[in-house]
Amino acid sequence: MEPSDPSSDIHHTRSAKGKIRSSVKWFLVMWIVLIVLGVTGTYYYSNHLQQQMINQLQVHTEHQIDALKSDYEKQLTTISSEVAALQGQVQSFNELLTFTKDNASNKTDNSNKLYTQLSEVKKQLEALQKKMDLLK
Repeated sequence: MEPSDPSSDIHHTRSAKGKIRSSVKWFLVMWIVLIVLGVTGTYYYSNHLQQQMINQLQVHTEHQIDALKSDYEKQLTTISSEVAALQGQVQSFNELLTFTKDNASNKTDNSNKLYTQLSEVKKQLEALQKKMDLLK
């Protein structure tokens, strides 16, 4: 039998410990690299999702603004036509009132009724004018 060399046992033990330490270091380095890659990927993905949400909100907001614009224009057109119709009524009442004043005698006084109707039409016209001013 050959006597064992104590220096070779120490060398063998040291190299085994060195290999274990080296593999542990590589294992830890790989975990750190994986963690860094995961954090970086999460950061970029969250930025991507944020940008997508911002774009969707912009599109949705533009659609709502367009709907409000069309509704506003529709209301403005309706009120303008109502104001024009009331102005026509006021004009016809003024002509009728002028005619009635010219033809009125002491016995019949229909002008009071016309003034009342004219007053009501003017109130409606003023109310529509206020609505139109609010829409502007």
